[in-house]
Amino acid sequence: MSTVIEQPVEARLVAAAPRMPSIPATLHYDRQDPFAVRMTFPAPATLEGVDVCWTFARELLAEGLEETVGDGDVRVRPYGYDRTVLEFHAPEGTAVVHVHSADVRRFLRATSDLVPVGLEHLQLDLDHDLAELMRDAC
Repeated sequence: MSTVIEQPVEARLVAAAPRMPSIPATLHYDRQDPFAVRMTFPAPATLEGVDVCWTFARELLAEGLEETVGDGDVRVRPYGYDRTVLEFHAPEGTAVVHVHSADVRRFLRATSDLVPVGLEHLQLDLDHDLAELMRDAC
């Protein structure tokens, strides 16, 4: 069984212009980092011309389907039933994208099949991680 889930999604960049261009993005989940999800935008879709990846809590994405959540660099909120808004805040500015809520729900179901919500801690090897930290500290 795979330990990584990757799902392409269509994101619509919200801009000042009336047209909202679609940009490709990918949602990622890795069993080895069970509390987090990543959303990656490819280089052609970014102002910097490099891949941009945002990492945030799986719980934030799930809660953002139902209510406005987040007070840091990533904020998520519903936009009607069929869209979810993700805001990415950086010193360079803010990117706001809409994604299909059905895509987010499908992604979250797949992540829950891999690692059920509430059992993420069972995927962690804290003894190994602590040993790595101690090794690096010496």
